[in-house]
Amino acid sequence: MGLHMNSPLPSLEGATRWFNVEEGRQAFSSEELKGSPTVVHFWSVSCHTCHEIAGQVQAWKKEWEPKGVKFISVHQAKSAADLDLAKIERDLQKMGMDQPVAADNEFKIIDAFGNEFMPAFYVFDSNGKMRHFQAGDRGFDRLLDRIARVVNEATAEPNA
Repeated sequence: MGLHMNSPLPSLEGATRWFNVEEGRQAFSSEELKGSPTVVHFWSVSCHTCHEIAGQVQAWKKEWEPKGVKFISVHQAKSAADLDLAKIERDLQKMGMDQPVAADNEFKIIDAFGNEFMPAFYVFDSNGKMRHFQAGDRGFDRLLDRIARVVNEATAEPNA
């Protein structure tokens, strides 16, 4: 069963390997990410749509990261061939993905989210509560609106 609105950010523990992180990093804790709006993006090497929108995802990261948004991606294998870590790493480089990326070959993170879709985007506010879920390659205006909303709320919180 997937997450519901206002669900807390699930555990990001259990990845087979993390890419684009400091050496030895094993996970990101939800506590570590609190205080910053966070977008968790699920994708797969065998997902054609995931490859097509990779440039958009990187453009969003470039736009929103300076405003405090953290981007984390999770690779979700669709078949046994997708479990190849070298292939995942090659695709990350080809797609220009430079955010932290979990290869979740044992489906621990995927199960924690209850994710069934690729691409999929989960937007969490600075308190670690889920505020939006988006699957597929449509509706990006809504996704970007929700990211803007959680950023605006985060910047308004100190004045509350």
